[in-house]
Amino acid sequence: MSRRPSLVPVAAATLVLLAGCAQGGSGAASSSPTPSASPSLSGSITVDAAASLNEVFPELATEFQQRHPGTRVVFSFGGSSTLAAQIVSGAPVDVFAAASTKTMRTVQDAQRTAADPVVIARNRLEIAVPKGDPGKVTGLADFADAAKTIVVCDETVPCGAAAQQVFSLGKIAAKPDSYEPDVTAVLTKVRTGEADAGLVYVTDVVAAGDQVQGIPFAESDRAITDYPIAALTDSKNASLAQAWVDFVVAEGGPDLEAAGFLAP
Repeated sequence: MSRRPSLVPVAAATLVLLAGCAQGGSGAASSSPTPSASPSLSGSITVDAAASLNEVFPELATEFQQRHPGTRVVFSFGGSSTLAAQIVSGAPVDVFAAASTKTMRTVQDAQRTAADPVVIARNRLEIAVPKGDPGKVTGLADFADAAKTIVVCDETVPCGAAAQQVFSLGKIAAKPDSYEPDVTAVLTKVRTGEADAGLVYVTDVVAAGDQVQGIPFAESDRAITDYPIAALTDSKNASLAQAWVDFVVAEGGPDLEAAGFLAP
């Protein structure tokens, strides 16, 4: 009889312990990831992007990949219209970033965008001349001087369409010596001294540093181009593709503006 009371606390403790285990089991079941939790990302994606993004996008990708170990963003840069045509023809691409809404529309009309494109930045043209300006170029009017070697983008790509627009605005009868496939090719000819001047984007002049000189002109403010981005329907890694788009839209602004782009 003297031992019986000593058994009660033990029994009570056992019951509390069991109850705690039961509650713990219930808590474990309810701690499963909520629908809003981000899924883990892995693998790689291919991003087709306008040539003028070839400096800032790799920088953004480095930060993105550091945040998501085990992921890889692979780029293919070029003229937007060429990239769009390849995508429409079935090229295995996960994300497209174009240098004009018109070019993106080509991909949209082919029902290749997984969601509505989002404009991430804007850009405008600037005259680029070799360091020291050996051709003595002072403004857009010099593009009508047959004695000067002038290069511009082909009219089928956004930088070429913008060039034609500013020539029209300035009433300039331009006499280009060559039409290049993208803005990078134009900049290369200017940087190497093969051309006295070329029309590129402000961002390209910024990226070139002291290798070229930029000459602003008034008409460029009336020919600003938008840069839309969208994940594509045939992506083999849709979650990673959309995560990259979301990252650029939400956090790419400071990097894009530092590179010379205008805010959308």
